[in-house]
Amino acid sequence: MSEDLKTVDSASSADKLSQSDRDQIWLLVRDAVSAAEDRKGADIVVLRVSDVSYLADYFVFITGFSRVQVRAIAQGIQEKVEKELQRRPRRTEGEAEASWVLLDYGDVMLHILMPREREFYNLEAFWSHAERIELTASSI
Repeated sequence: MSEDLKTVDSASSADKLSQSDRDQIWLLVRDAVSAAEDRKGADIVVLRVSDVSYLADYFVFITGFSRVQVRAIAQGIQEKVEKELQRRPRRTEGEAEASWVLLDYGDVMLHILMPREREFYNLEAFWSHAERIELTASSI
């Protein structure tokens, strides 16, 4: 696995996970971000929350600029993750309204939001004590 992956997971509090499990979690993040970018998702933020929350290891925030785009991003992520990793979300919420879609993969929670909802709820600020992961082209 790449050096980027080792850097990202070196300080994880999820010591009970094997390196293989951590690799699979990171691959899910990587594939989800790639799929979101393919559907023109904007302002993608990845937070490692494993040290500050039991909800997941990572939260990913993505902006879509219309309900159609929010749905398309969510669908693109689901298709890519299922194709590449044979995983489906444990739960999805908000697809009908499509102003905020949540894809819950257990280890990774993806929030695809319209700009108004993203600004109003400001989840990145709420989780500001979590580590922000900067993704580069080489890590995706």
